[in-house]
Amino acid sequence: MEEAAHGGGTTQRGRLMEGLLAYGAAFTELGRRFAVQLGVHSTDAFALLEIASAEERGVPLSPALLSKRISLSSGAMTTLLNRLEQAGYITRSREHDDRRIVTLRSSPQVKERADEFFGSINERQDAVLSQYPDDLVEQFETVVTQLRSALEAELTPSTGGK
Repeated sequence: MEEAAHGGGTTQRGRLMEGLLAYGAAFTELGRRFAVQLGVHSTDAFALLEIASAEERGVPLSPALLSKRISLSSGAMTTLLNRLEQAGYITRSREHDDRRIVTLRSSPQVKERADEFFGSINERQDAVLSQYPDDLVEQFETVVTQLRSALEAELTPSTGGK
């Protein structure tokens, strides 16, 4: 009955969510393969991707912000960052006016390896997105952002999430 009232929207929303879940699973597998190529744990690889992505956006991460992005305790984050620094994949610097704030930077080596690994998939995804008008891509960006916010709200303990 609900499906009829919404003109089949429930089924369409379900298919969209299935597609997003499948995309997330494929991205996770891609990240796992990147980790294998680097010879690190998948959590380390996802941390590297977060660090490099934040740098590309011009907003480098601190260890505290990274731990929120990948849900690690401060102790686990310190261990992870020590491993990545010892492997030559990241550096920690004090670039902020407040010298207590540590900024995480990915090494040229990891940037090169990530570009090599993800280059073709990034080109393919860009080719797919370029087929759609900017306003439609903007609407989809809004939908994805709102879906992510709904998920993150559930994951945040202060909002009653698990």
